[in-house]
Amino acid sequence: MDLTKAIETLLHGPGEPMAGSMMTNDEALEYSRATFNGAPFCLVRNWIWVELEVSEGRRDDLAAMQLHPVVLYAHSIVYDSSRRWDVGDFVRTTLLHEFTDGFVFRTKNTHYVLLGDGLCKQAHPKTLALNH
Repeated sequence: MDLTKAIETLLHGPGEPMAGSMMTNDEALEYSRATFNGAPFCLVRNWIWVELEVSEGRRDDLAAMQLHPVVLYAHSIVYDSSRRWDVGDFVRTTLLHEFTDGFVFRTKNTHYVLLGDGLCKQAHPKTLALNH
């Protein structure tokens, strides 16, 4: 595997179009504050839904932990309620815990609100420096 090419393809190559929320940034901020009851949230744009290529055994192990072999990569943070990242930074999440409302990607720690259109892609975990 040519890791550099795999990373470049993941971040900048084509993918399957996927729709997020069409809310404005202000609407998404209001929605998140009203919906997540003080839990950490992050509004993102220009995002990629990354389905990790894992074995069935690994998929079963993750399911037992209530996780899915999916991570989110976002090129642009709009707002982070915990102030971990600045506006315009990128983020790669931990594994998906739950996907709700057609645009809320939830990890065990944070709700990520997917704004605008994104892409769905597949990748080997090593491409994202994950040991899955």
